[in-house]
Amino acid sequence: MSTRRGLMTTALTLGAMHAFPGLTRAQARPLVFATFTGSWEEAHKAVLVPAFRRANGNAQIVLDPMLSVDQIAKVTAARANPPIDVMLHDPGPGLIAVANGLVEPYPVARSAHYKDLIPVAQEPDGPAPFFQVVGLTYNPETVKTPPTSWADLWNPIYKNRVGITNLASTLGTGFLVEIARMRGGSETNVEPGFAALKELKPNLSAVAANPGALAALYQQGQVDISPGNFNAIQILKAQGVPVEFVAPKEGAIAFRTTMHITKNSPNAELAFKLIEAALSPEVQGQLMASPYLVVPTNTKVKLAGELAKTLAASHDEMRTRFVFQDWAAINQQRAGWLERFNREMRG
Repeated sequence: MSTRRGLMTTALTLGAMHAFPGLTRAQARPLVFATFTGSWEEAHKAVLVPAFRRANGNAQIVLDPMLSVDQIAKVTAARANPPIDVMLHDPGPGLIAVANGLVEPYPVARSAHYKDLIPVAQEPDGPAPFFQVVGLTYNPETVKTPPTSWADLWNPIYKNRVGITNLASTLGTGFLVEIARMRGGSETNVEPGFAALKELKPNLSAVAANPGALAALYQQGQVDISPGNFNAIQILKAQGVPVEFVAPKEGAIAFRTTMHITKNSPNAELAFKLIEAALSPEVQGQLMASPYLVVPTNTKVKLAGELAKTLAASHDEMRTRFVFQDWAAINQQRAGWLERFNREMRG
């Protein structure tokens, strides 16, 4: 039996080496990186993957774009031999992956770049090479006076013109928490946020399933103003869509986007090297440039361009201008909030 199993393993290894000529016998299959769909996949394919391969003998890597919830489900279903080597997570799912024992601690002592990250990005179970930043987005052709506050979304002049996402998205949940805080609530008390959403209904044109779907509504002319991700909006602008981003006076919401080495990965060393590439100032500097405009976390990257103009001129300014939410507290109640949101926003 063991001989048969050994022959099968050898055959699988040789098959993988045939399909990916750059593979060595030590690398039984290509490194699998579960990135996000859309602009994230584009940015990682264009910048991160080539940098990783140049530094690691042309090692083979496959991008497998999927939502965080799907990454967690796949790895949970095959813990002993996970199909993913590197996971990418927003803060809520990242905490779940760690709590469920799906990730390896990051080898901080071996890292060349971990010490240079902004402190909030130094997560020992998976550092944050990137931030996602959420603020107000609007169509400058129809919104002549740029918004300055989250409260502007409730202005009656935007009746049937406001877009939001549901709470299945990090953007949607973060927005709920922020409007709750704006009205005296917190991560553990979102009643003021739900009351605010009820008041927002006359202005709502659409509740999108995710940030990508929300961005598409600008292209279709269905919304004029909404919460939105900075880098997604900048990509729309580059495509000629009339849309602008502004950080609200209450502060733009910042989400850590963390990368994790999957527990029991057969490619743990290459997984570490991929994350190191993502943490490097060279890769982060390229991703900060147009058209990707991803917010870097390495303090050796000098903020520049549209990012410095719109969000923060330095990493020190990030600390004061960005709002970082308590996702450990949010996770404890998020499932109930989603159920309530789906029920109340339908009525």
